[in-house]
Amino acid sequence: MGKWRLGSESNQHRRLCCISGPSNSNNITTANLSRIYRIGNKSQHCELLKQLPQIYPTAMIRIHGSTECLGLIGVMGMAQNNNQGIKATETHMLRALLVAFFLLGVTTTAWADFEKGVMAFERKDYATALKEFTAAAMQGNANSQFDLGLMYDEGLGVPQDYAEAVKWYRMAAEQGHASAQHNLGVSYDKGLGVPQDYAEAVKWYRQAAEQGDASAQHNLGVMYLKSRGVPQDNAEAVKWFRQAAEQGEAKAQHSLGVMYAEGIGVPKNHAEAVRWNRKAAEQGNAKAQAFLGTMYDEGIDVTQDYGEAVRWYRQAAEQGNASAQLNLGVMHVKGKGVPRDDAKAVKWYRKAAEQGNASAQLNLGVMYSEGKGVPQDYVAAHMWFNLASAGGNGEVRDHAVTGRNGVATKMTPDLIAEAQRLAREWKPKKSSAK
Repeated sequence: MGKWRLGSESNQHRRLCCISGPSNSNNITTANLSRIYRIGNKSQHCELLKQLPQIYPTAMIRIHGSTECLGLIGVMGMAQNNNQGIKATETHMLRALLVAFFLLGVTTTAWADFEKGVMAFERKDYATALKEFTAAAMQGNANSQFDLGLMYDEGLGVPQDYAEAVKWYRMAAEQGHASAQHNLGVSYDKGLGVPQDYAEAVKWYRQAAEQGDASAQHNLGVMYLKSRGVPQDNAEAVKWFRQAAEQGEAKAQHSLGVMYAEGIGVPKNHAEAVRWNRKAAEQGNAKAQAFLGTMYDEGIDVTQDYGEAVRWYRQAAEQGNASAQLNLGVMHVKGKGVPRDDAKAVKWYRKAAEQGNASAQLNLGVMYSEGKGVPQDYVAAHMWFNLASAGGNGEVRDHAVTGRNGVATKMTPDLIAEAQRLAREWKPKKSSAK
């Protein structure tokens, strides 16, 4: 059966910053207002700012950001509280706030442009979204800078341009926008729009992670695990995986589960491995689903249950997970948890083999050589054995070489040449599995 692996290293955010209205927080004091006044360094007192409507009910306040809360992006119609009146100190603080907004480079015009951009984006009017985001971004609106980066990153309304995406991500990231910091880290991690630089990726992942961005926390954990841009530190990897996992980040839950399964950075604990992978699997994470399938298949810290194993393998396999496709094929060959069915086994072996899974290629070669689930075909068998021998290791490679040499004794030189040509021209298919 296939072993489990950690999830993919990077998971870029693909979202627009949300729009939120006034908060219903508790009252704010003039002492807190004076703290807000000192934001020439772009401090992030978003929780205090959210409370302004409670002492100034006529104030219309929009909060900038989704989880990042970088500050206010618009204050409209702020007027005197008719019930209490505004004390001289409070009037001074209001004026101070307006100065602070100016220091932040934030205007109601930028807010309006951003809001129009979001509405245009949601109706897939990318040309208008691009126009409005650009106008707001040029005024320093960090959300618009981030969303503009996404549009260039994805090629929405503009030709895809990673360098231009990086430019806008950087502007937002330097204002403390956590999602932009994360995506800028991904750009450096993958070398998209900038030269690949793991140390720089770690820098930006860390800034986002310290703000609570779960994807950045997971990616920072991977950097520590893989020794990319930082010395390898499995305990530190577990720390960041755990922080992200506790926020519900499915990839981090799977990664943390694998750390427990393998005893990396934590004592080996299969019960914890199952617990965290179940959380991820229930969110649809294909690698966690494949992991759970293996645990039920082999009865590791759960009651062995082939039917349950098949259920999880199938969910992962249908998402394109090659290991689950391989294992589901094996279940059909052996009749474990499902009726024995060689044709269905071939179907799942082929899906995994086409992604480059060497074990599946070996098994598919066997099916063709023996005519099980498919008509016997030595050319196809030779091709799959040949590919498995090139991509496999250990026993997989040894069995593939034996199989290839065996079918070759039953083939003419022309048929062998044809099988070799097919293997030479073969290209793997990319998986869409999460």
